[in-house]
Amino acid sequence: MKEIVMLDIKFEYKNEIQTIHPILLIDNNDIILVDCGYPNFLSLLEVEMKAKGINPSSLTKVLITHHDNDHMGALYEIKEKYPHIKIVSSEIESEYISGKRKSLRLLQAEEMLKFMPEAQKPFGIEFCETLKKVKPVNVDITVKDGDYFDWAGGCQVISTPGHMPGHISLFLTETNSIITGDAAVIEDGELVIANPQFTLDLSRAENSLEKIKSMNADNYYCYHGGNLVRTITK
Repeated sequence: MKEIVMLDIKFEYKNEIQTIHPILLIDNNDIILVDCGYPNFLSLLEVEMKAKGINPSSLTKVLITHHDNDHMGALYEIKEKYPHIKIVSSEIESEYISGKRKSLRLLQAEEMLKFMPEAQKPFGIEFCETLKKVKPVNVDITVKDGDYFDWAGGCQVISTPGHMPGHISLFLTETNSIITGDAAVIEDGELVIANPQFTLDLSRAENSLEKIKSMNADNYYCYHGGNLVRTITK
């Protein structure tokens, strides 16, 4: 059994319905969740997994592409309820996921707060407090660019820095698919950089985007936007 399952996690944020798309990589040995949503999202994940016919307790690993709160926020409660699950990330991101180093997103938000107009400062303060509430979790397995695993028929780690310095994406060899994390999002049917105004290194992010686009995958699974199926013109 080898399968890629895209989850559709719907939630309300500032009076708008939004959707994120964690991915499950399934084979006979592993069920791996790629990214896990905001804090307190475990119940949403469990409901969606069960709706797709997957028992949440059968998860073996959670891979975090980078340490933003919408990608790792639910990690602590997942590990608390399912302590057998192994946590996977790049070595650089593991320092932030585990709390050994302060969140780069929080450092960025605190710096931006200094220059915000007074009318916007309440939002900036609220955002900083939200980031501070993300609980750290120790990483069990660190991976690097080029590492290969047999997950879901074959999975290669791709280093895609820019949005965050240790950001990784995944190339699924059997289906010629890429799980982008925030190295790319879908807007108007195109792959673009995720939130360029918040990207820590825009030049590296642009290089990472071109890198994954040049791989000509048949499917690009984007955390924000869903699945972009490549159209082949003759």
